[in-house]
Amino acid sequence: MDISFKLDPETIVGPDTISRAGTICARYGNRILIAADDETEPQSINRLKGILEDSGIDAIVFDGISAETGAEMAENITELCRAARCTAVIGFGGLKTQAIARMTAIIAPGRIRIYDLLDGGKIENPFLPYIAIPTSGADVFMFTGYFAAVDPRDRLVKLLKSPDKLCAAAIIDSGLSYSPSEKHGAAAVFDGLCVSLEAYCSTRANFFSDALLEQAISLYATMLKSGPGGADDASTQACTQAGFLASLGSAVSSPGIGAALSYSISGRFPVKKSLISAVLLPFIMERLVAARPEKMARVAVLLGEAAKGASVAEAANSAVEGVRRYMAALQVPSQLREFGLSLDRLAAAADAARNLEFTAFTPWTVSAEDVFEILKQAF
Repeated sequence: MDISFKLDPETIVGPDTISRAGTICARYGNRILIAADDETEPQSINRLKGILEDSGIDAIVFDGISAETGAEMAENITELCRAARCTAVIGFGGLKTQAIARMTAIIAPGRIRIYDLLDGGKIENPFLPYIAIPTSGADVFMFTGYFAAVDPRDRLVKLLKSPDKLCAAAIIDSGLSYSPSEKHGAAAVFDGLCVSLEAYCSTRANFFSDALLEQAISLYATMLKSGPGGADDASTQACTQAGFLASLGSAVSSPGIGAALSYSISGRFPVKKSLISAVLLPFIMERLVAARPEKMARVAVLLGEAAKGASVAEAANSAVEGVRRYMAALQVPSQLREFGLSLDRLAAAADAARNLEFTAFTPWTVSAEDVFEILKQAF
């Protein structure tokens, strides 16, 4: 297929890139709202605030976004944004924070309400520039024209259209990410690997996405091999670089049902998306082996799991076995029940996930029965 690609927004990746936030944000006015989650370290927020103030920018901070927060929080932040007459919005935190910051930037200047947005209302009014400063791993929506949000009326995830050029810049600083040796950092590695594998095997994959995603998979493999002690700057930078490549490769290709399920379950229950994705990963991989054996055999090579002289089927299956071994070594949760979830209560989230548009590019027919079977196996 033809490839039509434009890298948008302006993106800076590397250690201490947050120090350039003042120069970048000054282009968008002198009063900027920082939307942060309650897990972002206060010293990191104060550092960003100081960097902006040194560039002559008044920074207004809202740091009350939690794991239970839904899209309604964007209304509260919007009121603060309007009262302070802010000219731009920074999303400083994880995936949920980025989604809420996007919604705030969309609804702050005009009369459209959050429920209009969730119900597919047309965005006619101007929007505020949105600057992403993520603190988590791969974000499949960073370079796309849509993003996932949780509807507070039923706690189900929806895909919302993002106006062109809404995201003005993305600052990806490895110093803000989890170390791969930490519990959530290890989960972020498996989450990024799940994103990469689904996009790599997607029906929308192409040579460009393959090149990006193979490099991401190789970086994740290096981190897995370094073991629980890999907490140095190099491993943290590798995790950040892998997350960036996975995000970009996924945008060029497409996420899959694993991403849909992890977003949907995390939106309905107070469990990190990366932890859900890590649990689902081996079961998604088993289906990818059946649907794309040649590509999964290549994955086994990238992970260093393929034995010399192994057949395509043997190599592909060794990738799954290797990931399970790494999960056990890093003590990452392997069952959904470990989060206190009920299988019966997952049904609505499963239906919402299957209805997300991008699941159509999963390389097998995703039926309701198949989705529920994945959840039963992972439970």
